[in-house]
Amino acid sequence: MALDYVVIAAYVLGMVGVGWWGARRATTRSDYLVAGRRLGWAMYSGTMSAVVLGGASTIGGIALGYQFGISGAWLVFTIGLGILALSAFFARRIVRLRVYTVPEMLDLRYGGSTSIVSGVVMWGYTLMLSVTSTIAYATVFEVLFGLPKVGGVVIGGVIVVLYSALGGMWSITMTDIVQFVVKTVGILLILLPTALIAVGGFGGLHARLPASFFDVGSIGTGRIVTYLLIYVFGLLIGQDIWQRVFTARTPRVATAGGLTSGLYCVVYAIAGALIGSAAKVLYPNLPKPDAAFATIVTGLLPAGLRGLVLAAALAAMMSTASGALIACSTVAQNDILRRGGVGANRIATLALGVVVILIAIIVDDVVAALTVAYNLLVGGLLVAIIGGLLWKRGTRVGAMASMIAGAATVIACMLTFGLLADEPIYYGLLASLVVYVAVSLATPRTAASVLTTWEQRLAGVPA
Repeated sequence: MALDYVVIAAYVLGMVGVGWWGARRATTRSDYLVAGRRLGWAMYSGTMSAVVLGGASTIGGIALGYQFGISGAWLVFTIGLGILALSAFFARRIVRLRVYTVPEMLDLRYGGSTSIVSGVVMWGYTLMLSVTSTIAYATVFEVLFGLPKVGGVVIGGVIVVLYSALGGMWSITMTDIVQFVVKTVGILLILLPTALIAVGGFGGLHARLPASFFDVGSIGTGRIVTYLLIYVFGLLIGQDIWQRVFTARTPRVATAGGLTSGLYCVVYAIAGALIGSAAKVLYPNLPKPDAAFATIVTGLLPAGLRGLVLAAALAAMMSTASGALIACSTVAQNDILRRGGVGANRIATLALGVVVILIAIIVDDVVAALTVAYNLLVGGLLVAIIGGLLWKRGTRVGAMASMIAGAATVIACMLTFGLLADEPIYYGLLASLVVYVAVSLATPRTAASVLTTWEQRLAGVPA
């Protein structure tokens, strides 16, 4: 494993070095939060792919392939579908608004202040998303070095917090590009073909696995619908995703780069399902599906390549963690505390990074934490955000009431049915929609001056 350790150490040191470089470029608030809004197509599509394809997409996607075969691709496929929908229908509008956060967009659309309510919900979502990624990459350190969970969380967390706090979005963008390349080479160009060759290609899979492994619906209709609701809609409105959209140089870059990223996610989804299926053939009796990734990597790949693929897993998790951390910091400073400046943002990122590390040490269930994050986000904010973009009759009071009703319903249902139940998102969305429409129709229309400013910003007219 010595060569593997060298590869991974080089990767980690490279991330810190890029963070130091980014700190020299992030001299303004725009640089720190949205990379100066000047990313071109290649960098934009790479960084978008890096942030959405995290530990759940890599280790979780392969685990689902181990359990369900090709149907296990649904998780990552819905992530790709969400990016495609965002890029095709909303990215141009989002770029033209030239805001920094989703709550800021809500204030612009509805007039007055909605950002305390929406900011708290979005802050909770981004915080928990960063926690889940931190827990995930701690497992890789555990496999590699035999470290206990606390050690893995602290080491990985310090690395991510360091380069994120130093250079903000510039550092994260550059590390994301490196991570995107490492993931592409490690997962798509090394692990996938190696796994398929080991089982005799697609013919070997068909000969040695049951027919259900080639049924796209074997994972279950209920789970597919839940993935569609949580991940497609979640990616439409998440601060971590919008903040990447804000970095695009032009609306055209956001659309074209986002569509490219969405298609990449679809390829990644199929790759994960096939790798998981190959693992099922080679190692049919693993104690848990989550072990499929580490098992097939250590079992098939030689030293050096094994380190590169494990670095790819770290890359997937660190990119998601850093993106969620900067998003959490941005919402906290911009919408809750209402303080600006690069120095203040660096301090906020550092402080929240420490909070994330402490929570990650305490929390054990990654899936539950991720589910809570997305349930709150979609149940609490989806209706107000999409309604604001599509329905002129929506009002500020209606938006705030829907956010409170949706979030409260989600929390109540999670306490009643359980954190992993499907009901919270269904009931939360329904409550949010009913309240939004009813209260908006019962309250005075949004002022014409507010809507005029909103329409001008959507058209790209400077503020």
